[in-house]
Amino acid sequence: MSDAAHGPLGFLRKENIVAPEGYNRWRVPPASITIHLCIGSVYAWSVFNPALTRELGVVTSSGSDWTLSSVVWIFSVAIVVLGLAAAFGGKWLEKVGPRYVGVVAASLWGGGFLIGSAGIATHQLWMVYLGYGVFGGAGLGLGYVSPVSTLIRWFPDRRGMATGMAIMGFGGGAMIGAPLKQWLLNLYQTAPDFLGAAGAVTLVTEGGRRFAETAAGKVEVVVASAQQAAVFGGEAGVYVVGTGNTGAAATFATLGVVYFCVMVFAAFQYRVPRDGWKPEGWEPKPVASGMVTRNNVHIDQALKTPQFWLLWVVLCFNVTAGIGVIGVAKTMINEIFGDLALVTAAFAGTYVLMISVFNMVGRFFWASTSDFIGRKNTYHCFFIIGTILYCTIPFWAASGGLTALVGFYIATMIIFTMYGGGFATIPAYLADIFGTMHVGGIHGRLLTAWSTAGVLGPFAITYLRNISTENAIADLASAVDPAAFVEKFGAPVSQLGDLVAANTVTIAGLMDLAPAGTVDPTATLYNTTMYCMAALLVIAFFANLMVRPVRDHHHVDNTHPEAVPAE
Repeated sequence: MSDAAHGPLGFLRKENIVAPEGYNRWRVPPASITIHLCIGSVYAWSVFNPALTRELGVVTSSGSDWTLSSVVWIFSVAIVVLGLAAAFGGKWLEKVGPRYVGVVAASLWGGGFLIGSAGIATHQLWMVYLGYGVFGGAGLGLGYVSPVSTLIRWFPDRRGMATGMAIMGFGGGAMIGAPLKQWLLNLYQTAPDFLGAAGAVTLVTEGGRRFAETAAGKVEVVVASAQQAAVFGGEAGVYVVGTGNTGAAATFATLGVVYFCVMVFAAFQYRVPRDGWKPEGWEPKPVASGMVTRNNVHIDQALKTPQFWLLWVVLCFNVTAGIGVIGVAKTMINEIFGDLALVTAAFAGTYVLMISVFNMVGRFFWASTSDFIGRKNTYHCFFIIGTILYCTIPFWAASGGLTALVGFYIATMIIFTMYGGGFATIPAYLADIFGTMHVGGIHGRLLTAWSTAGVLGPFAITYLRNISTENAIADLASAVDPAAFVEKFGAPVSQLGDLVAANTVTIAGLMDLAPAGTVDPTATLYNTTMYCMAALLVIAFFANLMVRPVRDHHHVDNTHPEAVPAE
């Protein structure tokens, strides 16, 4: 036993958590699922978007508030760091064991929320990136790999089920996280100071921002609609910037403490099986498929095979297509179907919850299905069905009405099952192709595809949406009466760029001035994005089509004979 096993943190190391004879292996899955449920709440990030983009204006965004594209990247950074931490943490996990890694993950994930809380309270965006994105992302990656590898060791007879259970928990994290976050935001929020109806307050526009003349002097304000103010129990009119609270900072702090405590408790439930352990009466079944190998590929050799990089593309593009939509899901359904009475704040929150439900169910369903139809055919299903569904979303958005909402809802939910199914199926796919000896480390390295997708997805969806928004605003502004424009916004059309940057001019505001019969372009803002996501799935389909069994010269007995496991 190493000296570290007797050190101050020795009680966390794997040498000291070996399960005794007769240990019930079914005690491990609940701990694994609990940790994944905690870190899986990252999928409910879009619940924070509305609050963070109006942290100062509160009822609506002010000129100094963070933009949607800037806060979406926080989610992206967390996913990037997740993949990097998983890639580098795989070998460390083998050295210190799952309990040690689980406690570190709890500290990073919980601590990241606390740092992010301080950043929100002081309106320092870099602190939110550092806390939630970097520290929290590292906690995500370490928390992600420890349950998966542990369950694979405890359930060699049910490999697919084991990985499905743990990764299902990650997909279901938002199912608990979304309503919890929304409840906390509602609990902590307070309305800003109300000055009166827009017509009763003297307003001036300077540099694209709105200001009001008060007895105490000139103060920056926002003008909220009845719908925006109703969330805070207020009425349409003028509100003072910086006087209310969205509740985001307090919500972050509360979650940081809760997640840390729950994850530490779960990590202490981890046990590892002794060397040579296997389920009583179990013997490996003979290989029945040419795509399933009985050989092994060394972790360092795996990166030299075309199969690794083809699967990297498969995972990356499957995740890219889904992760960008998840990051702005709540915003997207509000913008496309916000004119329907059914689409309230509660409905949008439920939509985020259902994303988590279908993401979770898809992980278990598709992973189990792959045991019968094969991993390669499972991914073919993802890419063929997914391409069709992404191409239908612009149709539903343009159609409008309740039927279109139902079609949009069904299409996106099926997409999210396949998004989650891709994560749950990839460990078994890797074991089929590279063998089981180093599958945990190879899986960790493949998760760099997730990191890349964490950048590509949100970038694509926000960049393309911004272009569509800018074009829509320019078209609407050219159609409205210039005098009416000046009267409403306090500045001429020539200052449109500044007014848009300060959130003074929006599509909704311009629609109030647009000629009768003008079609609201809001529902079409995501069309280009959906077609681009479909194109990515087509590329991934052909990458998956090219996957073949690894050639003999890559097997461990030819590249690393000293690492060949004893029979």
